[in-house]
Amino acid sequence: MLEGLSSSLIAPAINIVILIVLETYSDPSLREERILQYHLHKLDLKSDYEAGVLGRDKSGKGYIELNFYNMFWVFVVCSVIGLFLEIVWHMTVVDLGVYEDRAGLLYGPFSPIYGIGAALMTIALNRFYRKNPILIFLVAGFIGAAFEFFVSWFMEVSFGIQAWDYTGTFLSIDGRTNFMFFMMWGALGLVWVRFLLPLMLKAVNLVSWQLRYPITIIATLLMAVNCVLTLAAFDCWFERASGTMNYENPSAIVKFCNEHFDDEFMQNRFQTMTITPESASRAKRG
Repeated sequence: MLEGLSSSLIAPAINIVILIVLETYSDPSLREERILQYHLHKLDLKSDYEAGVLGRDKSGKGYIELNFYNMFWVFVVCSVIGLFLEIVWHMTVVDLGVYEDRAGLLYGPFSPIYGIGAALMTIALNRFYRKNPILIFLVAGFIGAAFEFFVSWFMEVSFGIQAWDYTGTFLSIDGRTNFMFFMMWGALGLVWVRFLLPLMLKAVNLVSWQLRYPITIIATLLMAVNCVLTLAAFDCWFERASGTMNYENPSAIVKFCNEHFDDEFMQNRFQTMTITPESASRAKRG
């Protein structure tokens, strides 16, 4: 947020990964236990798949098991659904008949704010899916509005990007969220937990249990590249707009972003966003 993305972050990131791997696998005595647990886990997956309860919380404390597989596909599915709903809302309510690209990543029909918001709601409401609908509505509204506020703040102080502005609307909080979107997040959360989450679980479980992890690994890698490249493109967009771009000796990632994601591309891809470099924290430091 203060210094921007640079190649100096690569070495610390590699060190963290190496340390985690060493910490996890340094004890040889755990190898046989890990192998045994792996085979037992595969047997459990197969039996759950055949029984039609794959992904459900067996303890009964929540609706779904909060594992990586479930949460990743919650993120992906809701990123797509959220983008679709936002486009429809804009075409039918905000500007009748006018299409506006409201995607949040460089590639694909994804709006990650909805994906992450749905994941947070799933985690928070997993144990309350049978509770009073009003309670689910209020918790979902609070989580969604708070996350929307954070994303707006992060984009502005990190990249000088204003993704939306609700200034002047009813109960607007610094223009980053308002009462109407609190209500919308609450409604979406209630519909998601009570109706759409069971359908999503059934849909993703149509994938063969033997293929679910290979497909998820490949999809996760592609999504990670998409997210990282999007942040890098935002960073280059900021540097071009603020006049701080190093054109004489750019890094490989900066050169790639300048060649493929220039200002025209960014403005066309992220049509709801405007960039004002003086709003970013690093511009204020300078």
